[in-house]
Amino acid sequence: MTKTFLQAAVEIARGAGAILREELERPPDIAYKGDFDLVTQADRRSEEWIVRRLQEFFPEHAIAAEEGTAKDRESEYRWHVDPLDGTTNFAHGYPCFCVSMGLARNNELVLGVIYSPVYDELFTAQRGEGAHFNGKRIRCSRIDSLKNSLLCTGFPNHKRHAHPNIYYYWDFTLKSHGVRRDGSAALDLAYVAAGRFDGFWEFGLMPWDSAAGVVLVEEAGGTISDLEGRPYTLGGKSILASNGLIHAEMKQVAAEIAKRSMPPL
Repeated sequence: MTKTFLQAAVEIARGAGAILREELERPPDIAYKGDFDLVTQADRRSEEWIVRRLQEFFPEHAIAAEEGTAKDRESEYRWHVDPLDGTTNFAHGYPCFCVSMGLARNNELVLGVIYSPVYDELFTAQRGEGAHFNGKRIRCSRIDSLKNSLLCTGFPNHKRHAHPNIYYYWDFTLKSHGVRRDGSAALDLAYVAAGRFDGFWEFGLMPWDSAAGVVLVEEAGGTISDLEGRPYTLGGKSILASNGLIHAEMKQVAAEIAKRSMPPL
């Protein structure tokens, strides 16, 4: 039987998750892509599995994956794959990591699958068909004020001492119930879609970090833009995701911070 895009992505993400659970029981085999950016055997095994299976199901599709596997061919479909989002967490045994797979058709994101293997939590979304958590429909929260919101963000592995996000972290912490920093942008976006977080912002995400999560948030009724309120593009300078109700407030706070003298990105 021919599988749909969603059926295939779910099957593949669960298979990759099984690899990550298996690798979690072993001593981590860690290498570095820079001073702080980790890559593990788990990243590589998971990516090999995902790319191989995608090619079996959809040999004509293009694939871009974090650890360097690229099947760059002329195709209206392109998969954006993060085989292990939250590698540093994984390497330390902190169970906040996931498999993330987003699909674009003619550069429009149409599908997202995010799987958290430790907790067996599966987030899925298809354009026009809503977002789901373990098969049940989910929607963003209904909190309509920043002061009552729980937010999340992330920090880069490079130039951390000079990165301006610390200013955003400070202000948003003071203006909300709090800001969490869990180390997985894909899960942060999934949690916004599920109503666990009310808003999320970050700088410098790669396409595979955000592709699946963007579809989830939008299909759950949320809003996606950059921090200046412009349409978000994969790989853009910044991203702002929210339940929609606090989006204007978050943009206003971000604009106030940006007026100050801060180190460049």
